[in-house]
Amino acid sequence: MGKKRAAFLIGITLAVFLLSGGILPPDSAAKAAAAKTGTVSSNDVYVLSKIISGEARGESFLGQVAVGAVIVNRVKNRNFPNSVYGVVFEPGAFTAVSDGQYYGNPTASAVKAAQSAISGWDPSYGALYYWNPATSTSRWIWSRRIIARIGKHVFGL
Repeated sequence: MGKKRAAFLIGITLAVFLLSGGILPPDSAAKAAAAKTGTVSSNDVYVLSKIISGEARGESFLGQVAVGAVIVNRVKNRNFPNSVYGVVFEPGAFTAVSDGQYYGNPTASAVKAAQSAISGWDPSYGALYYWNPATSTSRWIWSRRIIARIGKHVFGL
């Protein structure tokens, strides 16, 4: 096996290991999410990290976790799909999916933010929505009650 191929395989193995949460057991928040949706898989972290990369690119780590937390909050809310994938791919829900930004590789920071959000860290304080006030054109989104501001985003219910 060539050195490049071996390095590639080691890299893939490491990425899968990191995306699956490494060797640490899930905490109680992740277990609670697992109870509602069945499991928290490495694919949940991967999908969440990709949407965080697309939606919160350029935001602080706190802002990235907050965007991820909104998706986790939606998974837990009966008015939204009950999986990370279902929430992310709900038609029209996220600009990053419709404009293709979702399909890029997630940043390392976004992977860590996704793990933090899935583990229960919620700097959005339970928000179900977020938007950028400078770019949002939806009248409806402004009817949501704002509960937090982090970076360029506001978070609401």
